[in-house]
Amino acid sequence: MTYVIFLLFFSFALYLGNAAVSIFLGILFALTIKPEKTFISRTIGTTPLQIGIVILGATISLPYAWSVSASYLPWISLFVISSFFTGLLLGKLLGIQRRIAFLLSAGAAICGGTAMAAIAPIIKAKPQELMVGMTIVFLLNAIAIVVFPMMGDYLEMTNFQFGAWSALAIHDTSSVIGSALTYSDESAQVAATLKLGRTIWIIPLILITNWVFNRETEATKFPRFILFFILAITVNTLFNFHGEVLEILKLLSQSFLMLGLFCIGTQFQAQEFKAISGRPLILALIIWLMVIPASYFLVTYL
Repeated sequence: MTYVIFLLFFSFALYLGNAAVSIFLGILFALTIKPEKTFISRTIGTTPLQIGIVILGATISLPYAWSVSASYLPWISLFVISSFFTGLLLGKLLGIQRRIAFLLSAGAAICGGTAMAAIAPIIKAKPQELMVGMTIVFLLNAIAIVVFPMMGDYLEMTNFQFGAWSALAIHDTSSVIGSALTYSDESAQVAATLKLGRTIWIIPLILITNWVFNRETEATKFPRFILFFILAITVNTLFNFHGEVLEILKLLSQSFLMLGLFCIGTQFQAQEFKAISGRPLILALIIWLMVIPASYFLVTYL
């Protein structure tokens, strides 16, 4: 019966085709049905979302990817480094436990939960600390999916500008794509391409974190879907997809993205909010409130 209700909820989310609605329908499913931890939507994690992003890559060509990212890569790098070290400094000033500050700074600077999960074993973060970081980022991402498209409309941003803004100002790849997809397909393509530039910084993050904390990196993994995303762009460039093929790929990509966002929503647990203390949340909010206007200035005036 749980699977039938799951299919009904997801079918409705897919029919509406809205990223924010998909993730919140997933949350509603989790709160009302309370599926087991072994339920499929909780065990597959972000896999459908990653598949959707890879298929999205097949709709992008290398010349387009280069034209989008070439002028932004130096700024993305500066953005990542500034956000990360600002977070560490603020964490120290606020008296936040070092591991939590490190997790939140990495998540805000690079790719949210993925970055935190990658460095958690290196810094020996406790499960409770990682859960606090993940919950805060989840909360901010949920807000971003709803609020950013409305802000983009209010500020009359172009599709390109909004995609770039989402890629720079929102934490997780899932929420970046979800927000941009709500705005337009072009925004989603721009966001996916530029977010790749941020996410690649996970490699030096792992190396630097290991050097700082002097721990082994056996438990860390580079997100492989990024490599498949690049491969998909290469395939599109070689075969020059167009017309009906591109439309089918876009439809498949959107379907998997909606499924991924819905599944992420089903992993929500209300009791996780009880673990959030004031200072880590304040740190995350301060970093975000600095990043949002700075990234908006970057994409609109440079």
